[in-house]
Amino acid sequence: MKIVGLITEYNPFHNGHLYHMQKAKEITGADSVIAVMSGNYVQRGAPAIMPKHLRAEVALEAGIPLVLELPVCYASGSAEYFADGAISLFEKLGCIDSICFGSECGDYYLLEKVAHVTADEPEAYKQTLQDALKQGLSFPLARQAALKAYFQDPSLDDILEQPNNILGIEYIKALYLRKSPIGAYTIRRKISGYHDKELSPGYSSASAIRRLLAFAGNSVHLASEEMYDEPGLSEVLTRLEGQVPPSCIRSLEETHRVRYPVYANDFSLLFRYRLLTETRESLAGYLDMTEELANRMINHANDFITFDQFCDLLKTRDMTYSRISRCLLHILLNIRTEDMTLYKEEGGCQYARVLGFSKDGAKLLTRIKRTSSVPLLTKLTQTEGLSKAGLRMLRQDIFAADLYESVITDKFKMPFISEYQQQIVRV
Repeated sequence: MKIVGLITEYNPFHNGHLYHMQKAKEITGADSVIAVMSGNYVQRGAPAIMPKHLRAEVALEAGIPLVLELPVCYASGSAEYFADGAISLFEKLGCIDSICFGSECGDYYLLEKVAHVTADEPEAYKQTLQDALKQGLSFPLARQAALKAYFQDPSLDDILEQPNNILGIEYIKALYLRKSPIGAYTIRRKISGYHDKELSPGYSSASAIRRLLAFAGNSVHLASEEMYDEPGLSEVLTRLEGQVPPSCIRSLEETHRVRYPVYANDFSLLFRYRLLTETRESLAGYLDMTEELANRMINHANDFITFDQFCDLLKTRDMTYSRISRCLLHILLNIRTEDMTLYKEEGGCQYARVLGFSKDGAKLLTRIKRTSSVPLLTKLTQTEGLSKAGLRMLRQDIFAADLYESVITDKFKMPFISEYQQQIVRV
């Protein structure tokens, strides 16, 4: 059996994801699919709009046979950490033949060429990168300038500005550095761009769908957006018909203001509490943190009300909003640089945690049990085979999930469901 791996967030699941799954099987010749999905927090440094078990259920009903969780330390990390965590998990499963990812350019060989340079760091590229960073450019812009100068190719600007191209480069780089036998393929994104805010015919971005859901009923959370008459949930779901699978429509309808929507600003008071316990020195230990950002946080600690507002306040020319948002999330979830150093030394993901599976997925689980070099977790109490690093990684996952559940409990006045009580989704 040939298996293709998909690295996903499904935030929420839409037609583009369905196309991705179908096309991935077609171009790789795979018989089945395994999706590694971010849990309750996503790579742009924010909580997912819906809890992970709901998103997994929709994916399973749409045809994904098995959904595994990407540990929160990787799911909330930079593109490099996110990619390396997912690739390390696929490698350790021991049964993945290939991965397939979406990209704006759809040109695998161009992305591979860039990935190998960023991995090998030839001297000319490295020097230009350092010069650009010294000039005050953010790392993404500095890398863009260095690659453009190295290849003498102005067309790279467009390639390196697109988020899925950037992730694709990191996936290829991770495979390359690990000398992995896993093959890689890319498909071009359909119609809409990652950051598009308006719905497109048939294939809309998750950003556009989340934006529409944010204004359903009385749930306005996007303070930076223009104000207009808010559509009710039924109107929103009518507009989403044909954009997302029926299983997603059903989930959005049944769980609205019961389990979702969840936004970064729902964590504002929790973040303020964490910040009150920190100093300039202690902030320096968190993943992605810089001394300059730590100083700005302390200096502006009393100048914000919401999480989003603080990100805007801290944003500078040399640090993107997403980078700052990830830093704030790492403080909230207590994810430190020393954690990632340990996990890297231990080879990446330390376990494969099951979020959900279908009948076809049960066959995949049987195979993984034979081939995996890391424990397959179906219960949180099954920790005997975990390394010290694995236990640390799992504790972070449990804390992050319980914090997210606490927000749901407070926001929607629902009973608290601890991570130990959550059941694997079966369809």
